[in-house]
Amino acid sequence: MHTAPSPDAPVDSPAMHELAPYADAPRLSDAQPNADGLSLFWEDHAQARLPWLWLRDHCACTECRHPQTRERLVLPRAESDPASDVQVQGGHLQLTWSDGHQSHFDGGWLHQRRPGAAPASPLPAPRPWGDDYRLERVDHAAFTGNAAGERAWLEALLRDGLVLLENGPLADEEVSRLATRIGPLRATNFGARFDVQSKPNPNNAAYTAIALALHTDLPNWQHPPDIQLLYCLENDAEGGESLFADGYQVAEALRQEDPEAFRLLSEMPIDFRFQDEDQDIAVCAPILTCNAEGRVVDVRFNNWIRDTLRLPAEVIEPWYRAYHRFWTLLHDPRHQLDLTLRPGDMIAFDNRRVLHGRGAFDPNTGRRHLQGTYLDRDMLESRLRVLARQS
Repeated sequence: MHTAPSPDAPVDSPAMHELAPYADAPRLSDAQPNADGLSLFWEDHAQARLPWLWLRDHCACTECRHPQTRERLVLPRAESDPASDVQVQGGHLQLTWSDGHQSHFDGGWLHQRRPGAAPASPLPAPRPWGDDYRLERVDHAAFTGNAAGERAWLEALLRDGLVLLENGPLADEEVSRLATRIGPLRATNFGARFDVQSKPNPNNAAYTAIALALHTDLPNWQHPPDIQLLYCLENDAEGGESLFADGYQVAEALRQEDPEAFRLLSEMPIDFRFQDEDQDIAVCAPILTCNAEGRVVDVRFNNWIRDTLRLPAEVIEPWYRAYHRFWTLLHDPRHQLDLTLRPGDMIAFDNRRVLHGRGAFDPNTGRRHLQGTYLDRDMLESRLRVLARQS
């Protein structure tokens, strides 16, 4: 047993370099070296074995990590000698290596990263809508005024794919100001920030007054925008209600009702293409993309810019039937959420998951003006991690 009494002083550890709190994590109680690595024991009875090479690679001293950027400075190793001295002090691990180098590890940091432990994360897991789903609403003043309001907005958006911000000011570019609290705007061929209103000579159906069936934006891009924000400045025209459906929920309904239709839409890439006088952006990808566990993680669905269908002849008609079945499920009222945006409302949704649309409106009865932009999901997740560190 290699333990030594010591005050609970902080040590220079990977935890410190990652700016993560570990005060509530179990303390390290013992460390037993062997030829291959180190066996570790915590006060909650958790155990782990870590190879010497892993421990040396994760040293966070200022020789191994840049003191400001915290980035690794040492080159990859193929092997490592055992530590010559092992101490557990104040619940933390201190190692001295045969070359005299010293490494210090926070016991809580090691506990969270022991083999087999679930990664600690403040990010909520995506949750498909169910019969009990209710749209989360966050007040504009809460979002801008305190971390709890901003965190509630971020958590709802990452968990449900949809969240409403209410009672905002009727101010031009407010959508940009709110978005830049999270991260830089994601620019596309429609610009970094765009106006959704009826206008002459439109290059997109959104800039007309017609009804828009449920769709995702820009599936013709290799990496479509992740998150869309739409801020309502005016909405006096008759009609124009906003429509939403959870692609995750509907894809699972399709999988249960018609597994072959689900297979075709998830395995057969099709062409999407947008063209105007200045742009020609195209990609070939399936309607549904699944991860290694088979869970749907990406939905590309936009009937306007679906290009020529190039599939083997024997697959064409079955694919059309599958596509029509998915379309029908999306537009089933039990899977659809209707919402009339009021001036000062901002709806935010996951464009790779939640499909959106609108009813037709009559521009002769009033004005309808939304301002929109996109964000990368990475920036939402980053912001939520930062807020979690500060709590």
